[in-house]
Amino acid sequence: MLSRSTSVPRDAFHHPVFARFYARFSVKADVQAGIAAHRKELLTGLSGRVIEIGAGNGLNFAHYPSTVSEVVAIEPERLLRQLAVQAAQRCEVPVDVVPGAAEALPVKSEAFDAVVASLVLCSVRDVPRALSEIRRVLRPGGELRFFEHGRAQGRVMATTQRALDRTVWPLLFGGCHTARDTLTAIEAAGFELGTYRRLRVPERGVQLPTSSCVLGVARRPSAVHD
Repeated sequence: MLSRSTSVPRDAFHHPVFARFYARFSVKADVQAGIAAHRKELLTGLSGRVIEIGAGNGLNFAHYPSTVSEVVAIEPERLLRQLAVQAAQRCEVPVDVVPGAAEALPVKSEAFDAVVASLVLCSVRDVPRALSEIRRVLRPGGELRFFEHGRAQGRVMATTQRALDRTVWPLLFGGCHTARDTLTAIEAAGFELGTYRRLRVPERGVQLPTSSCVLGVARRPSAVHD
């Protein structure tokens, strides 16, 4: 299954300072900001072969249901990939952690029943290309499960996000952008948008530039309509 070579170097995305910060922060956020519950909701009902894009330190792995036969987890950042390998060893579902970039996935076309994108589309370098790759590796009728932060609906916060994206935010947070419009990008890539809901993370307290999130499902059209 891991056959298509990628032109992206194995460690083209090496952000050691951010990776260490994320590894600590993400574990706390899972509990304190309720992200663990969103991960479980995101993955509920999945089955068959799944590819996860930007697996980070592997916090999704524990939430995959037993109906999933295999997970190929793509993670380009070296330190986070090492942590993901450790998490995979504790997982009941078979997980294979491999290097790679969302824009050039090292796997065969139409090889997966589902793709998982969890807090990753904010940081890919080329969103349309990444979604094109996701569509390529997904079988016709297969699902894209997504949980992403993005553009706020309020004008003041949206303006703040755009200013941050043009200046310090991507530099400080491993290429992350706060104002990307996930739903529009997914539809533009040729997916059929299914059910989704908007949510705020954390639900209470001070609103952050990354608080506006969306969780849902899209499908690659069947071969008849593709």
